[in-house]
Amino acid sequence: MAERNDLTIYDTVADKWWSDEIRWVRTLKNLVPGRLTWFDRQTDWDGRDVLDLGCAGGFMAEALARRGARVTGLDPAQGAIAAARAHAESEGLAIRYDIGVGEEMPFDDQSFDIVVCVDVLEHVADLDTTLAEVARVLRPGGLFLYDTINRNPLARFVAITMAEDVIGILPKGTHDPAMFITPSELDAAMTRAGLAPTARTGLGPRGVNRRGDLTFGPLPLQTVQYMGAARAPA
Repeated sequence: MAERNDLTIYDTVADKWWSDEIRWVRTLKNLVPGRLTWFDRQTDWDGRDVLDLGCAGGFMAEALARRGARVTGLDPAQGAIAAARAHAESEGLAIRYDIGVGEEMPFDDQSFDIVVCVDVLEHVADLDTTLAEVARVLRPGGLFLYDTINRNPLARFVAITMAEDVIGILPKGTHDPAMFITPSELDAAMTRAGLAPTARTGLGPRGVNRRGDLTFGPLPLQTVQYMGAARAPA
């Protein structure tokens, strides 16, 4: 049986992160435009200091840099960070990448206007500590944008039984269903951290591209995957 919440997968494929050779990595890449369809409505990125928390190989970080943000990426996967740095340099993008975890970020208080955290919260060892760190590094009135996976039987079936075991668009062991987070639990945790939830929507498949890979975007239903926003105190 595969280990659950196996974070070694990001380093294992680091050298092929940008190659488009690996289906599940392409899935992560394809999620970025779908997320930004909604995130772009929440903020103007140009000139903002943005942290991509859990950046992996840099798909979201590069998309934000191309929108004019000053981007910093943070991730514990050293191989993925190396791949992100190399690709950003090859593209002429001035993105800072650091190795670290959400529970103990190597940044000063009030360092960022926006923290983006996608496909991460359902993996962290300590959700409350991570969100407290998000609140600490955000400037007054700063914006927290996230997505994560709901916890219920349907979410488990879709994210693990189908995505990992049947279709194979994620490696087996990627997720631990016990670490999935309901929207009400996340709202409560953000509130404890001093962040005020503002908006939320669903996220999921919207079509298939020419390669046969799923494409993604906002959905009304939040039963499986959802994304949202919260604000730091002004």
